[in-house]
Amino acid sequence: MVDFVLVLVAPGQGAQTPGFLTPWLELPGLADRLGSWSEVVGVDLIAQGTTAGADEIRDTAVAQPLLVAAALASAEALGAAPDLVAGHSVGEFAAAALAGVITPEQALSLIRDRAQAMAKAAAITETGMTAVLGGVEEEVLTAIDRHGLTAANINGAGQIVAGGTVEQLAAFKADPPA
Repeated sequence: MVDFVLVLVAPGQGAQTPGFLTPWLELPGLADRLGSWSEVVGVDLIAQGTTAGADEIRDTAVAQPLLVAAALASAEALGAAPDLVAGHSVGEFAAAALAGVITPEQALSLIRDRAQAMAKAAAITETGMTAVLGGVEEEVLTAIDRHGLTAANINGAGQIVAGGTVEQLAAFKADPPA
């Protein structure tokens, strides 16, 4: 009989909040680990996770490495390997490392490159996303396509995330799916 099952779920971008790593730095060795990971990602994870403001940590090039490092640190802080792991979006990279598919350093290297590429692309044209809750999936997807948007995520029944330029999103808002 199993007394408990440890499940670690790594969140996607947007789960970060100012100062969220501050209490974790009290754990032995975690500051050193975050310092080491900072070198891998080229972001000061300690400063970003403790003293940076909301706008600064919203930057994709900061948020994604910060979230992966936080998930990896959470697992280390627990002192036990999770029995099950899952991740949403950027959290999938942390989940892959926690499952032993890749090393933490590989996850952070991949996320560094992904985050920098996404940030660079987003700097070219102002973009955004919106979650569409409810509706008939086919009708929602048709409306997304009609406005030149992309169905960025299908998070489950009744929630589709549309992504595109701010102009496309404004047109979509003015002419939503039925």
